[in-house]
Amino acid sequence: MQVAVVTVGDELLAGDTVNTNAAWLCEELTARGVSVERVTTVPDRVADIARVVNEYHAEYDAVVVTGGLGPTHDDVTMEAVAAAFGRSLERNADAEEWLEANGGYSAADLVEGTTDLPAGSRMLPNDEGVAPGAVVGSVYVLPGVPGEMKAMFARVADEFDGERTHVRFVHTSEPESSLIERFEAVQSAFDVTVGSYPGDHVRIKLAGADEEAVESAAAWLEARVDLYEE
Repeated sequence: MQVAVVTVGDELLAGDTVNTNAAWLCEELTARGVSVERVTTVPDRVADIARVVNEYHAEYDAVVVTGGLGPTHDDVTMEAVAAAFGRSLERNADAEEWLEANGGYSAADLVEGTTDLPAGSRMLPNDEGVAPGAVVGSVYVLPGVPGEMKAMFARVADEFDGERTHVRFVHTSEPESSLIERFEAVQSAFDVTVGSYPGDHVRIKLAGADEEAVESAAAWLEARVDLYEE
């Protein structure tokens, strides 16, 4: 399963807010065997959101969109997703009923637009907030507030799956440039992929569908590099 993640918000692009949602979603999706192919951040503009959603919906098995839900002036994500599908925004009766039964709100209490969702979409309840999410086709629209986003994703997590990948990290104090031949050798000997991430030391990521192969590759590599010790 190939998925794209779209995070919405001027505050993310300005650096006012750290985009922790993207990292969390990528980690969760990868753990479920999903291949995350794109992570894109767009401003709070209907045309930009609609264009990206329309493109990714055609290209990937699913799209996860976070941010920009609610009734305020810059909460335009639902409008944009509706536009991407050529649908109108409508008051969603399921959202109103859920909020009345679980949140203590009546329709009259809610700010206008709170329960507006793309026509024909599936409503996703917000267990940690007010603004509901939605599923439109294979596009999942979640809140931007991290706690709300995580709770809502939990409701649909089982809809994302793929071949689980086993991962092991080997940490070395050697420079990345000196490891190239050993990277090639471990890939030749074992059915694994290799990634390397330099920082104060180099983290070598070994991944594959066969857990035994990954463990054997890690043991092989650990015997042939200078291990990093904190």
